[in-house]
Amino acid sequence: MTLEEAQQLVDKWIKTSGVRYFNELTNTAILMEEVGEVARIMARQYGEQSFKKSDTEVNLADEMADVLFVLICLANQTGINLTEALEKNMEKKSIRDADRHKNNEKLR
Repeated sequence: MTLEEAQQLVDKWIKTSGVRYFNELTNTAILMEEVGEVARIMARQYGEQSFKKSDTEVNLADEMADVLFVLICLANQTGINLTEALEKNMEKKSIRDADRHKNNEKLR
């Protein structure tokens, strides 16, 4: 699935099952909540925190998909084509960071 197809799929789902988009501020708050859930799993699975009994059913892939879903909602609401945005961002990074990481002693 391409980013464009994902944006269309989310838009179709919102308009048929989701009734309407939450407003942009609500979706921003939901995005922060979903990112927090990813951070919680990462801290426990890869960091030093231990899992709690309530964490037995965690699914990192599903939580990352929740983040992507809400991000796509926000892109749709604000008229952002994520394919174009990512392409421009990668171009910017390729120019700005062409040698930056190669010359970073911390990454060796």
